[in-house]
Amino acid sequence: MATQPSIITRDIDSIAAPTGNVYESVSVISKRARQIATKLKEELNSKLVEFASTVDNLEEIFENREQIEISKFYERMPKPTSTATDEFLDGEIMFRRPEIEEDNL
Repeated sequence: MATQPSIITRDIDSIAAPTGNVYESVSVISKRARQIATKLKEELNSKLVEFASTVDNLEEIFENREQIEISKFYERMPKPTSTATDEFLDGEIMFRRPEIEEDNL
C-alpha cells in the first residue's frame, strides 16, 4: 500500500477542491473510511473465528501465536481514514450529489 501509516499534514485547499466545500469532502472521506473499516473488521473476524474456543484457559491464550501475529498485522496497517483520504485526493472515490441530480431532471 502507498498509504502512510503515520500522521501527515494535509492541504485543506486540495481536500476541498474536488467538491468545492471542505465539509462535503470530509463527509465523503468519512463515509469511505467507514466502508474500509467495516471491510477490515469483517476480514479480521473471519480470520480469528478459527481460533475461537469455548474453553478459556491461560495456556491456550499464550500458545496462540498465529492469532497474535494476525492481530499485529492488522494493527500495523494504515488507518482507514488515511487510506480514504489518499483515495479521495487521488480521485479514486466516486461521489454524487443526489439533490443536484434531482434539480437537473
